[in-house]
Amino acid sequence: MASSKNSLLVGAAGLVVGAGIGYAAACMMGEKKDEKKKKASATCPATEWPQGKPVYTASYPAYDLADQDASFMRVGDMLIEEILSELPRGYEMPPREVKWIEEMLHYNVKGGKMNRGKMVVASMIELAKHQGIELSPTDISKYAVLGWCVEWMQAWLLMADDVMDDSQTRRGHPCWYKLDKVQKIAINDAFTVEMLVFKLLKRHFGQETYYLQLLDLFLETTFQTECGQLLDTLCMNLTVEDFSVERWTLIVKYKTAFYSFYASVAMAMVVFGIEDREAYDAAREVLMVMGIYFQAQDDFLDCYGTPEQIGKIGTDIQDKKCGWLFCQAYHHIASPEQKAVLKENYGYWDDAKVEVVKQLYRDMDLETLYRAYEEESYKEIMAMKPKVCLH
Repeated sequence: MASSKNSLLVGAAGLVVGAGIGYAAACMMGEKKDEKKKKASATCPATEWPQGKPVYTASYPAYDLADQDASFMRVGDMLIEEILSELPRGYEMPPREVKWIEEMLHYNVKGGKMNRGKMVVASMIELAKHQGIELSPTDISKYAVLGWCVEWMQAWLLMADDVMDDSQTRRGHPCWYKLDKVQKIAINDAFTVEMLVFKLLKRHFGQETYYLQLLDLFLETTFQTECGQLLDTLCMNLTVEDFSVERWTLIVKYKTAFYSFYASVAMAMVVFGIEDREAYDAAREVLMVMGIYFQAQDDFLDCYGTPEQIGKIGTDIQDKKCGWLFCQAYHHIASPEQKAVLKENYGYWDDAKVEVVKQLYRDMDLETLYRAYEEESYKEIMAMKPKVCLH
């Protein structure tokens, strides 16, 4: 079906980037494009020890639009090398710990599809076109750093989430915390990657006038995501009767949609000086719908997808997740007898009980229900295209 993952996500860049950007471009028509840039200072005497801080990056590799995947990865490798070179002289970190950081970063921040990060790059390119700005290959590489900031944010969130959910695999490999030499160290590693995001922001954008806005956006997005994580994890203390579609929607809006979709576009809008709130509201409206659909798809694949398809072993049933499938089944389809079966078997690390739940899902034909939801979501998102691209 055309409204599959390829249609909505792989082809999402045009629509996602268009969300609010057309309006934003119109808002800026009267502004001077050649106004001399002012530089903001992120220096702080309290943090300039030892000598040599802060460190700013002055040059970037050329970004090849004909080979975007390789170009994006080159920027990512550059960022890891920058961090590793700064740790000994800036934080007195011994070689053993530097090596640990190196392995931890390569294991956790790479290996995914990088859709969020590449969406940032696409947003930058499209918005520059709207403003008549020609980006150089090195400009694009600098903005790709923001894409990697989103990817590193994603990495630390998943590292922590895997511990909380007792997950087994991630991106086709054992979860970081599952390695014998890691275990609970993964918690501190997740915190470390979180803070490295802010190190990247300062190093690459600390001298820009929009630095504080980027900082605020990342802080707000991080807190929004953690609010969503709280809504998700507290489900362990609730009864399945509390697992409503409304609660699921609130969870995924905050846990997924803001950082996975809205932040990527909002960053480009901040960089290019868009200050009209209506532009951000227009972008947020469609991006929330896309983010919520994306998580419904993720919930569906957790049950119906193979480890080869999704890069992990699905455990939503065992983890007693307030997921799209369960909410639909329990509140909209199940008979009283089927509800009793779900209550007796949902949320247990028992293969037999998991299979009972999956068989019940098959009996209810939840796959057909999901396909209908997928088609409805596709139409809703496409219907928003004229609105967000109006200007």
